[in-house]
Amino acid sequence: MRAVLCSGNPHKLEELQLALPGWELELLDADGYPPEAGASYYENAVGKASYGRHAGDGSAWMLGEDSGIEVAALGGEPGLNSARWSERGLEELLERLAGTRHRAARYVCELVALGPGGEELRGTGILEGAIADAPRGSEGFGYDPIFVPSGETRTVAELGNLWKRTHSHRALAAAALSAAAVS
Repeated sequence: MRAVLCSGNPHKLEELQLALPGWELELLDADGYPPEAGASYYENAVGKASYGRHAGDGSAWMLGEDSGIEVAALGGEPGLNSARWSERGLEELLERLAGTRHRAARYVCELVALGPGGEELRGTGILEGAIADAPRGSEGFGYDPIFVPSGETRTVAELGNLWKRTHSHRALAAAALSAAAVS
């Protein structure tokens, strides 16, 4: 399946290329993406895919993605605003959790593919875990150096990109999207 990822983030493209074997993925070559103003990850992902449907190649599937990290002790923040939450991202999150023992968190990813004929496929992935006391590891991106998946003692950045290929929230969403594509 040929699809265009409606994102300017090459890290997400790399991760999805590994998580969606058999899919031919490329980044949308466009400017002026709409703001992420939806009330859910799904709405933001649909907005990106819809933008791609109008700005890109009409014969390809358009893939919209939205994801975030939700921290229970912060009332679910940064959530939908994860990418824009703070210029200091990791440091800000760790400062706000200083002295807090309840560090439960989860990564959420929503993928929406819009087909040339108006078809819609959807995949959701959730990875439960907790926030580490300090950044650890060198692989991955975003909040990976401080996110410890449930059942693990290492952060996603320590577990590495090979682990992320099948276990990350994005990989879980990709698996759900692939399953929807064949059903």
